[in-house]
Amino acid sequence: MGEGSKVLFKLFGILDVTPEVVTSWIIMALIILVSFIGTRRLKDTPGFWQNILEVALLKLESFFGDTLGIKSKRMKMCFPFLATMFIFIIVSNYTGLLPGAGELSWLGAPTSSLSVTAGLGVLTFCALHYFGFRTHGKGYLKHFIRPVFFMLPFLIIDEVVRPVSLALRLYGNVFGEETVTEQLYAIIPIGAPIIMMVLSLLFCALQAIVFTMLASIYIYEATEEIE
Repeated sequence: MGEGSKVLFKLFGILDVTPEVVTSWIIMALIILVSFIGTRRLKDTPGFWQNILEVALLKLESFFGDTLGIKSKRMKMCFPFLATMFIFIIVSNYTGLLPGAGELSWLGAPTSSLSVTAGLGVLTFCALHYFGFRTHGKGYLKHFIRPVFFMLPFLIIDEVVRPVSLALRLYGNVFGEETVTEQLYAIIPIGAPIIMMVLSLLFCALQAIVFTMLASIYIYEATEEIE
């Protein structure tokens, strides 16, 4: 769990690879595999797996459409990123509920590691500015000096704080929830941990919703003039 996780091996001799990183790779591979299988043979009358994927995507479209505008150009442009982020985060959160998580040497919830959530924050930071430049071109830089020029340093700080707050919020909540569950198991091994596990089913989904909802709001602000 968290930043106390042991290093399994070093990548290129310099990068520490922890159980959370390995689990992240497994989750990414599974998402790619499921996406490939689910979209390989699309039919007008969907089968079981195609139907599940379509329903999930429609739900995500409705969720992000409330912020971005369901039929807007920004929605079409940003939805793949936000949907992928949501799926990765919620699957990562639920990984911590699997039997053996935190005990097996190679398995750990990626979002209980600050390095992973920091990476998600950096991705969000890069994405929102990419979408901003894609929408407004070089004119996007003007929003850093609006309404007056001396706001520049404050607006830069605001842009940096956003991904930092996203990363710390996700890490703190997931790591804290896992820590509380473990402590309760040590103190009251019967009953209390089961209640926490049930609550975690809702809690894990809530964290994915909060992270991606805030990300969609930031992206909306960066692409505000596009319709």
